[in-house]
Amino acid sequence: MFSRLILKFRPLALVLASSALLVSCDRVLTPNFESEITELGAGQYTLDPDHATLLWKINHLGFSTFIGRFNEFDASLDFNPEDIGTSKLEVVINTLSLDINNQEFAEELRGENWFDTANFPQAVYKTTSLIEANGNAFVFAGELTLLGVTAPVNLNVNFNGGGRNFLSRANTVGFSADTTFQRSVFGLDRFTSFGVGDDISLEIQVEFMEN
Repeated sequence: MFSRLILKFRPLALVLASSALLVSCDRVLTPNFESEITELGAGQYTLDPDHATLLWKINHLGFSTFIGRFNEFDASLDFNPEDIGTSKLEVVINTLSLDINNQEFAEELRGENWFDTANFPQAVYKTTSLIEANGNAFVFAGELTLLGVTAPVNLNVNFNGGGRNFLSRANTVGFSADTTFQRSVFGLDRFTSFGVGDDISLEIQVEFMEN
């Protein structure tokens, strides 16, 4: 009788034991993040390309939002948590890495009627000053250079957290950011009069590692 009870409740015991193990592992594997930006170290940080995403979005004839990405970009961050306004960010985008999950149309977009990557293989963004700070949310003024044209573009930045990465053992900070600008300002104005949106929205998710 006792052995039958053990067999009957054995699956439940295994589930409970597994759950306890997962909880204990979660406590071990979850890193401790600093919640205050002023608690992090100042200095040079470099982009972790394995944890970096750059998406662009544009209205397509009012029917949908067309979404693409750049698979290759680099960024450097001169980070000063004690005086965030003096922090500097520079992003260099390889426009050849444009990806829309449609190779034929991607090649067209790389051509001279659109991004003209043969003559302008890079786009560059640099912050110039801090406009606004609200907790861990910031607005930076900056300059975008695209197709040989440089124009002001503001960047909205949210600080996600920072701490010692238990995998890389490097001090790491994470940010999400977004901005919207008119592509026609940079001469990228094809089909704007036919309903293809002039506004391009960028969405950025990045992690930086301390040098």
